[in-house]
Amino acid sequence: MATVLICRRFPRLSRVSTFLTTAKCKAESGSNKSKQKKEENPETAITGTESAATIQLLNPLDYRVSYNPSAYAKSRAASQQHAARNSGQALGDTFTSPGTAQVQHTFGTASSQALPPIRDALPKPKSKPVLAQTMSALVSAAQTKEEAEKEKTEMHDSKEDPRVFQKGRPEYRSLSYDKFEPIETLPLEEGDSILHSVAVCKGSQSPGTITDYFRKLSRLPVEQHTALVSELRFNTLCRCAVKNIRLFSTSDLIDILKACVRLVVPPTHPLLNACENEFCRRVWDMNLDQLLLVADCWRCLERSVPSYLSILFSYANMHWKDLTLPQFVQLIYIIGEGRRSPADLTQKMESTILKYLDSFTLEEVGAVCLGLFKSLSGISDHIMRKIADRVSMQMEDMSTYALVNVLKMLRYSRMDHLPVMKELGKVIPARIPTINIQGIMHITLTCSSLHYFDEGIMAAVAMSLPSKVTYCRSKDAAKFLWSFGCLDYEPPNEEEFYSSLIEQMHRKLHEFRKFPEHLLTGLLGLAFVKRFPEELIDYALRDEFVQKTRSSKYELKKDLFTLSKSVEIECPSYQGNRLPPQLYEEVTEMVLNFAEQEIYVRPEIVEAVSLLQSMLGGPEYVKNHMILPHTRSSDLEVHLAMDGHPIPFNLKDPIADKKLKDIGVSLTDDLMTQLIKGRSNNRFPVEVENAAGTPCQGRGEEARTPRVGDRAALSGGPLTADARLQVEPKLERCLQAPPSLTLNRKPQGVKLAIQVSNRNHYCYCSKRLLGLHCLKRRQLRQLGYVVVELPFWEWFPLLRRTRLEKLSYLHYKVFDPALLSWAG
Repeated sequence: MATVLICRRFPRLSRVSTFLTTAKCKAESGSNKSKQKKEENPETAITGTESAATIQLLNPLDYRVSYNPSAYAKSRAASQQHAARNSGQALGDTFTSPGTAQVQHTFGTASSQALPPIRDALPKPKSKPVLAQTMSALVSAAQTKEEAEKEKTEMHDSKEDPRVFQKGRPEYRSLSYDKFEPIETLPLEEGDSILHSVAVCKGSQSPGTITDYFRKLSRLPVEQHTALVSELRFNTLCRCAVKNIRLFSTSDLIDILKACVRLVVPPTHPLLNACENEFCRRVWDMNLDQLLLVADCWRCLERSVPSYLSILFSYANMHWKDLTLPQFVQLIYIIGEGRRSPADLTQKMESTILKYLDSFTLEEVGAVCLGLFKSLSGISDHIMRKIADRVSMQMEDMSTYALVNVLKMLRYSRMDHLPVMKELGKVIPARIPTINIQGIMHITLTCSSLHYFDEGIMAAVAMSLPSKVTYCRSKDAAKFLWSFGCLDYEPPNEEEFYSSLIEQMHRKLHEFRKFPEHLLTGLLGLAFVKRFPEELIDYALRDEFVQKTRSSKYELKKDLFTLSKSVEIECPSYQGNRLPPQLYEEVTEMVLNFAEQEIYVRPEIVEAVSLLQSMLGGPEYVKNHMILPHTRSSDLEVHLAMDGHPIPFNLKDPIADKKLKDIGVSLTDDLMTQLIKGRSNNRFPVEVENAAGTPCQGRGEEARTPRVGDRAALSGGPLTADARLQVEPKLERCLQAPPSLTLNRKPQGVKLAIQVSNRNHYCYCSKRLLGLHCLKRRQLRQLGYVVVELPFWEWFPLLRRTRLEKLSYLHYKVFDPALLSWAG
């Protein structure tokens, strides 16, 4: 067999991804010509009904994951070890211990999948055909077993996995349908006899007999169910049931519905239509256990029943105080699977969560969080913090699936619960190799959404992902790229990590036609870390794709704008598609309008603009605007001559057209000496709280922006909404640049882009800049600007200090001699 190696190289990706294709070849020997077909089964990703591609990525198998039958792994052994400590833990966990998961390193040998198949080697001596066949069989068996184990590990059953909590208490047996409950199989002969009776009697059976027939037929072997449902005589039985629907007792009607679940009757079947109508009519005559059981059966049948659920929620609202713990958790599960949140139950749900929180098993805590997350039910910070407090203390005992559900709700609530995130950094890295790809994605996305950087978690994800990448949906690949880019983290295996994900994006290109937001999410994450795969970008900016983004439920024009402008600045050689000029204008106007209403008027920015104008000589020396509108944050632009003097440039400002009086600041001799001579330790001449500490403390009272009245007191006079345009007539002259900035060179000028940062520009409790703001500063420098930052941990505390202290700080920042030397 001939093998062909095809290489593709991406910008900034030094690693070459190798692909393998096979070609048919003919072997001829002597006068006897025989054709030998050589075929290979390429490694395929288990992604729904996708077929195997003829070109595929060969993933290195340096990291092998041991078999884990659970979607999100947790050890049965670990659960048993902790049972004494946590008697409330759900029973029946069938997990593989993260502590015992073996990460196997392969040294010195290549993957068997990367080697030529044994049967394609040169002809072997006739004396060894058995050995060759044995080796080939062993290799094939090993590959098949490993792939099967990997597939089982990665499979996620969206219907069954959320129901794990139901195994924790016997009470759930009366509230939910258990398809794994052992039943005695009905012989085929007896099933045929029942169908024969139905055909003969033609609907004359009693309701009790009809119910009994349904019960028995549902016990036929599973492989017979599909044929049975399409059987004419079974449809006759269903018509009999519909005809007598009001004659059945409630328990018999529930048994018929359970039989339909076991037989996997299609959700649109006429019998189910009749059952739904009848159950809606009987709601007020049923007890809550029956109502919840019927709702659970509808979920198992994947039938949407909004009318029934609406009545169920009304019933629960009237009997709220009577809800037992299992009934409450099952109700939250039903609410989540129905994807709707009854507004009148929100406050009652919170009080009940608080009531039962200490009694919940850890699986039930996860189930409650998942139900709230799926139904988009917002809960108070107080309740969410209580849940997080409990999880942070028992995280080691918690299954990863339940933990991920809590993280989803934590992410949705935007809650910065530091104990949970710190404990996550201790517990989760060791589990990563045993968690399926969707679980890993949610963990990673939680970290990025909460702006929390933990290198241990991110490195573990990066090392585990390349071998799992073919199991990524388009959404998963995009979220991984976004999360790593958002946190500006490039792992030790960055080339392998990014190459594998970009290749997966190529493989999933067809999915982006339906979910365009995922492609833009992934490409923006790559742009944050200065990676621009041109083929994907060209596809994202073509007219056809741009039109698809308009039909998305998300607003994607700003993302397209950010991507296209970033490519324009950072990839000057790019020759692919670009956004049309009218779209640029439309989005620019949208972004600038938002900035005028929400960004330019922020107190910390208004104060900086006003003080800079006073210090430099007026509004024509400072421009508060977006130098790069696609980065969606403002800049204070200042121009300096190379001799250190400010240059007026903001001449279009309407205020600048007015004749301004000479302005300046009144300075003491001591402060003037400090400003002109500078300070030997290169620190601003104010003792700022938290300057040497971490920005985590900036979330406290000292770092909050003062109210308008407070700022008026700080600046020694009234501050109105347009305070940034005020000047003080009593001041006689402008501040001059220190003599040290006057350089013996031809004046050329320096453009400063002053950034008034806030906590949302940084990772939580750190001074690690987020990816979007790294991109912005990188592009500003590329366009010739010198970036100067007023970091929030310095500037926000200064807003409470005197006007002269703030002016001194700004003077120190703007007239730093190093700025001119860098520009020169």
